[in-house]
Amino acid sequence: MNPVAQFPYVYFLGIGGIGMSALARWFRANGHRVWGYDKTRTPLTEALEAEGIQVHYADAVEHIAPEVRENKEKTLVVLTPAIPKNHQEWAWLQEQNYDIRKRSQVLGLLTAGRRTVAVAGTHGKTTTSSMVAHLLHHAGVPAGAFLGGISVNLGSNMLLPPTQEELATANSPLTTAEVPIVVEADEYDRSFLTLHPDVAIVTSTDADHLDIYGEQSALVESFRQFVGQIKPGGTLLLNHTADQTLADAVQPGVRVMHYGLTAEQGPELHASELKPQGHQFHFTLHGPQGTVPGLELAVPGFHNVENMLAAAAAAQAVGLSTEKLADAVAAYRGVKRRFEFVVTQGADHAYLDDYAHHPREIDAFLRSVRALYPGKRLRVIFQPHLYTRTRDFVAGFAESLSLADEVFLLDIYPARELPIEGVSSELILHQLTAPRTALLSKERVLETAASDDNFDVLATVGAGDIDQLVPELKKILHRKWYGAEA
Repeated sequence: MNPVAQFPYVYFLGIGGIGMSALARWFRANGHRVWGYDKTRTPLTEALEAEGIQVHYADAVEHIAPEVRENKEKTLVVLTPAIPKNHQEWAWLQEQNYDIRKRSQVLGLLTAGRRTVAVAGTHGKTTTSSMVAHLLHHAGVPAGAFLGGISVNLGSNMLLPPTQEELATANSPLTTAEVPIVVEADEYDRSFLTLHPDVAIVTSTDADHLDIYGEQSALVESFRQFVGQIKPGGTLLLNHTADQTLADAVQPGVRVMHYGLTAEQGPELHASELKPQGHQFHFTLHGPQGTVPGLELAVPGFHNVENMLAAAAAAQAVGLSTEKLADAVAAYRGVKRRFEFVVTQGADHAYLDDYAHHPREIDAFLRSVRALYPGKRLRVIFQPHLYTRTRDFVAGFAESLSLADEVFLLDIYPARELPIEGVSSELILHQLTAPRTALLSKERVLETAASDDNFDVLATVGAGDIDQLVPELKKILHRKWYGAEA
């Protein structure tokens, strides 16, 4: 049953966001007419347009589709928190009393009454949720997913769950309510409190979004509320680095499993015989459904092994058989911009791109790069994301980035924020201890990559628009390492 059948028309304010676009695709696949606004044309909005969704890029009421303007009672407006308060279209839709819901509210509506796997955490949730969705899909378990990144395996940020008719055709004993839906549970603006999952993963509760929460204790309390909404009989998978008081906040009858790389970190769920081989990490899983040896994860990183442990246990909890786990793990190819190998040349040279935008994410990423390329000269190009996050974590950014030999900083990507006096990338620059550091423009980064050969491994890191550099850097390094264009 379609829970929003009374809205044949759906209009998205901020349709180009990764989570918003997944919802837009769901609505269109379920027979709704869909339109959207975004301030910038991107490959993602172009993909939506190619799929038949009309998108415009100027904030003007006259650009809203006539069907939306003429059918207020039949239109649902979906809003992202990134839309500024002075947005003209938003103001007009409010004045006209349209039904306006936040993305998180719509996600809560679509998962209500459904078997839900929710992945929360200040970092790691996109990769982990994509892993759960992939494991289920690869093993043939009927499932749906709303993801915060483009899964390489799925080629999308959305996996459409089967209809009741499709389940019947496939002779599945499941009803649509029993088909697991995998979602990212976003802590920003307390969005995840719209969810009531059967299985929840909490990857981390590090301080973040202090512009919303003020202090980490308030963030942790929000996570406690979230895990308190796990349904009785459900499961909480809790990372060893997360606040352990979350285990006390679940309802009676909810099973808590701690996970980590070692038995001390995760007595109920952990790895052993963990070793990197080439770009792969090999390990044995020890979990509630037994021991699974010989697992091969093609997406490197010690943190990704932890993510896969949690994803495997969550997938097993909603129908993945242990017999199919090893093949599904080996087939996982990651998420765009998460430890993504852009160019490699032999065993000694590589260019990687990663979305890391929190000090702990950067630390985990760079330590894993060091493990893969021991003794190699590492250059990192980092774009800080948000003025508030830069202000709050200057020392942490400097410490984690200083794992590299060279650090080139870009200016802060503001996203939804206005500048804060005295807050700039120079705050990080002054605390870096790497041997070579600089604050550069995007143009200068490209010029330096072309003229300076003094590195073996290059990494672009950040959650803003640093990915715009990737195609040009790819061309430069192909010419350097292969003597040809990419």
